[in-house]
Amino acid sequence: MKLDKLSNGLVATVLAAAITSAAASYIVLCYSLPTVGALPASVERIARDYLTKNPEILVQMTTELEKRQAFEQQHQAARRQQKTIFENADAIFRSPVANVAGNPNGDVSVVEFFDYNCGYCRRALSDVVKLVNEDGKVRLVLKELPIFGDDSVAAAKLALASNKQGKYFQMHQKLLSEHGAANEAKALQVAKELGLDVDKLKKDAEDPDIKNALDEAKGLAHKLQGAPLSTPYYVIGDQVLDAVSDRFFDELKAVVAEVRRRGCAGPC
Repeated sequence: MKLDKLSNGLVATVLAAAITSAAASYIVLCYSLPTVGALPASVERIARDYLTKNPEILVQMTTELEKRQAFEQQHQAARRQQKTIFENADAIFRSPVANVAGNPNGDVSVVEFFDYNCGYCRRALSDVVKLVNEDGKVRLVLKELPIFGDDSVAAAKLALASNKQGKYFQMHQKLLSEHGAANEAKALQVAKELGLDVDKLKKDAEDPDIKNALDEAKGLAHKLQGAPLSTPYYVIGDQVLDAVSDRFFDELKAVVAEVRRRGCAGPC
């Protein structure tokens, strides 16, 4: 009799702890154990009574299960993303058709995919420039990703062509700073203000290397993001930032510091 009471007490204690621990306990009690034999009636009654008296536990367990599933999905997505970065590291970080600003020999590369008609790209500009200027050891790799139509493509081609006259980063900043849509007319206006040879700029914009740069950036973006594409998109070592918040500069700085401290888990 005493042994029976002790067993029942132990079962109740263990069961209560298991029920409140999370969804795993519920799965074990309701699904796993019946496959090897029916639960004792006393255990079933304890479980049923406990859940009847505390139905909020089921809500808590469901919420916890959803949180764990979301975390696992994010973790798997991050691992797939890192794998893509490692497999395409040369094209992402060291492409001969990409433009580099900041310190060309910097110890951490920040790769930015952007569109001149992207509002968040414009918003992020001051933070990116501040990072480059204040850090001194950041290598900024700029990849034109004109996803907002023909106007964006025209502006991107002319901006890339400005590199042959040594004014790419100046034109890049000015196009992202100007009010209104970025298009061919705006890009040519900016080029004149910067003192570029506009006729040469138009001719250079049709160079096959310009198309290669745009095609490469788009291909990499699809590998990294899937579809649909979005901007801005930042690859910093083996880490990714794909949103611009009110604390974006601090976020950029923190990721750069982390990559600098621990390095990358693979090629970067």
